[in-house]
Amino acid sequence: MICSVTELSKKLIRIPSISPKDLGCQDIIINFLSKLGFKIKEININDTKNFWATRGLGKTLTFAGHTDVVPPGEYKHWNNNPFDPIVKNGVLFGRGASDMKGALAAMLIASKRFIEKYSNHKGRLSFLITSDEESSAIDGTTKIVDYLIAKKEVIDYCIIGEPTSINKIGDCIKNGRRGSLTADLEILGIQGHIAYPHLADNPIHKGLPIILKLLSMSLDQGNTFFSPTSINVSNIHAGNGNSNIIPASLLIQFNFRFSNEVSENQIKLKFIEILEKNNVNYSIKWHLSGLPFVTKEGLLTKIVMESISSIAKNKPIISTDGGTSDGRFIAKLNPEIIEVGLTSNTIHKVNECVKISDLKTLALIYEDIMEKLFI
Repeated sequence: MICSVTELSKKLIRIPSISPKDLGCQDIIINFLSKLGFKIKEININDTKNFWATRGLGKTLTFAGHTDVVPPGEYKHWNNNPFDPIVKNGVLFGRGASDMKGALAAMLIASKRFIEKYSNHKGRLSFLITSDEESSAIDGTTKIVDYLIAKKEVIDYCIIGEPTSINKIGDCIKNGRRGSLTADLEILGIQGHIAYPHLADNPIHKGLPIILKLLSMSLDQGNTFFSPTSINVSNIHAGNGNSNIIPASLLIQFNFRFSNEVSENQIKLKFIEILEKNNVNYSIKWHLSGLPFVTKEGLLTKIVMESISSIAKNKPIISTDGGTSDGRFIAKLNPEIIEVGLTSNTIHKVNECVKISDLKTLALIYEDIMEKLFI
């Protein structure tokens, strides 16, 4: 069995598991966990591979993560093949190194060390792993959670290995995440020749002042856990490239990252109220990626803070900023959830990488958390 966090990370990175394809990563992990005495339940749906693994009895600590990665982009922009990991000057390069195959390797190695030292540990260790986190997330963790709810399974504590650190391992951890709501807005006009604007209705001219009004919406002031709701335009498009045509419509995509001070419906109502007041012809489609959640603060938070302090010599800040995570699904089981992982400064980028020393430190932090919980 591989016992080096670096070698296990490299083995996982070599598999081009572009979301939602797993292509064998979970076979490696399942084989690793089976040898440690974990019972495995595979929950595969369509192109997505999922599994739930457990060992022991009692209070449950779950390590949650994903084996899928985002596409690498143009290979020519990488210094090496993104799926042929290399180590240079103490840094491991490859797609998924930070997000989040390195963290998965750290979880596995930490569990192996812990079990070898404490084979009769109290409590239950578990793994909740999906290959559908980076894409639609339709067939991934949410389906595992549905299975666990049906089986009346309980998770008391959950560690998610997302890359939460900023500059140093453990300098930032997450105890929740903002909600994400997208509005696909189409402002409708009348197409015509650009030299005869009086015979057309230009949706761009009509839409620009409305966009500014929508962006200036004040929804909430945030609270102790969340910053105020943010509104951003993520995409905008009109016309077909011809300079002599007034387009028939203007497409704008807005994204709201919202706190628990405001509801999905409140956002929608205020958004539509502005559109209605401005007498515009429009259509709109909404997509909710996830609701905001914040964990109950308890023993796990305390232990994670202590482990980071003793192993990484950092005092972490606790944040809910950043993108959504699968914690939004796991929160349905009402565990205490903390996200702690590698640094995020190269995730989803060309030449994604992680320091070998960070991989080793993270494995030690995970191991220390298990010891503090169950020994």
